[in-house]
Amino acid sequence: MQNDSLLGDFFKSGFNPLELNGVASLLHARPFLDAFITLFRGGEDEVLVRLLILREIGARADMPRWSRKELDAHFAYLNPIKLDTVLKRLSENNLLVWDSDEQLYDLAETGRVALAALSTLLQFAEGDAELGYLTAQVAAGQTMGRVSHETLQHLLARLNELYRAFEEALESQSEFRIRSAQARLESVWQWVQKGTDVMRMILEDDTLDLVTLNQAQAIAYAQSRMLRLTGVFQRRLSELAGQRVHLGQSGLTSTNVADWLRHQSQELLAELGRDLLSFHPEPLFVTSDELLDVAEFELVERDRPEQNVSGLPSSDAAPLTSELEAERLLEAEALHEELSQLVGDTPLADVVLADTYNQTAYRLSLLALLGDADAATEVSVVADLVRLPLRLETEDVLDYPDHPEVAAITRGTLSGTRSLG
Repeated sequence: MQNDSLLGDFFKSGFNPLELNGVASLLHARPFLDAFITLFRGGEDEVLVRLLILREIGARADMPRWSRKELDAHFAYLNPIKLDTVLKRLSENNLLVWDSDEQLYDLAETGRVALAALSTLLQFAEGDAELGYLTAQVAAGQTMGRVSHETLQHLLARLNELYRAFEEALESQSEFRIRSAQARLESVWQWVQKGTDVMRMILEDDTLDLVTLNQAQAIAYAQSRMLRLTGVFQRRLSELAGQRVHLGQSGLTSTNVADWLRHQSQELLAELGRDLLSFHPEPLFVTSDELLDVAEFELVERDRPEQNVSGLPSSDAAPLTSELEAERLLEAEALHEELSQLVGDTPLADVVLADTYNQTAYRLSLLALLGDADAATEVSVVADLVRLPLRLETEDVLDYPDHPEVAAITRGTLSGTRSLG
């Protein structure tokens, strides 16, 4: 670190920085801070090589001491001059210890501590690294009986930040933002659960001070709020799914089209919209503040996933369905007329079998709706059919009628639930 006299240049004249608790605690840990300064000062490539060499040296637990010959052989893939420079820097800054009597290198205490801290951090390089790392630090402190107030504060702040981000996603009513937030919640779920167990053990410890217990209670409350979000996400996605618009009989929905458009380039979108608008839209329903918020999120805050290659099927003219619908309507009216004349028990095959397989399958699908309370509330010939006082009973047996297109049909009986007028 710099000399204490230079440290005073950062503060107002006459102020002693050593009077600040934050400065005093940092100076108390100066040997370890010097170790990190040695490792991380300089360019990115230099830092990576230093970390690589130090980690390889510290990885040999059975024989932790190295001769220079062993180091040269182990790091044969490195430039010898660069290797010598790194070893010299690590030794001069007390991360490596050189035993001149035995001519061996060994890790210094500060070097071992720096490697331990680094290895812990690298374990959380995927997913929500910050939440996992902070939870691990709190758990380790609780196990050793030395819970850090500062680590608890960082964990609480991170939980509140995540909860606020999840709430904003829900309030946006955007299916894509909600799905992204739900996936993020699932990625941090294990850390929230582990944190809940740690907080329970902390709150049961009578030896801790009041400040620590209050922080633990606040963290437990923040974790419980996050746990309740799982059901909220699912309900909101179900509501949005019910609002999707299905595009004819193509199998596509408005969500599929929106997802495809989101992955297209600006040039393609401009080409698609060319000549479609005869006037410039003026969104008077949005204020400038809301536009700024959305733009800031899209340009700065939104985590953009890796580019996914997706495509839509080629465009085809929508089939004409009026004739098909009219044919089905006539078929339903004919079936309704037949069923209204039924008296007593009638075999299913006598009612369902028609001239073709498609007609037979359609008549059978209509009979499956008998007694459906929701379908009966509609105003249509199908609803009239559903309201008929009939009951369909089937058996686990097949009948094999003499029919050109229907090979087999389930054996069943249609019976009246009351006398038909």
